[in-house]
Amino acid sequence: MLTAVGSLLRLGRGRFVRCPPFPPWGLPCYSSGGAPGESGPQGEGKVHRVPAQHRPSQFDKKILLWTGRFKSLEEIPTRVPPEMIDAARNKARVKACYIMIGLTMIACFAVIASAKRAVERHESLTSWNLAKKAKWREEAALAAQAKAK
Repeated sequence: MLTAVGSLLRLGRGRFVRCPPFPPWGLPCYSSGGAPGESGPQGEGKVHRVPAQHRPSQFDKKILLWTGRFKSLEEIPTRVPPEMIDAARNKARVKACYIMIGLTMIACFAVIASAKRAVERHESLTSWNLAKKAKWREEAALAAQAKAK
């Protein structure tokens, strides 16, 4: 079993080989052993993950609140794991999609209701269009008569 652990490559049970470290902006930091930041094989092949921390913006804090991760702004720590923010964003994205689906269905029913009322008044798009074009023709004829005088 090959597992990449920070600057160590784990080759199975308790065997570690050094490899160049990942860039700091890339993958999250890992360490093998008890304390965060320590490197080297310690213990019976236990690998403890030290998650990289992310300072949430105000928008991220609102998303964390809206998705139910925290109950108030004061509970949100100054540093949050990026996985938590990604999960909250995904949950917020799904909630927003459900809201848009609901609003679309409400709009469909509103259009159906207004169309039924228009049918009762004997209105249609065709009659509106014909009336509008007749009005334009009348205005054009009046403008032509005004120019002729």
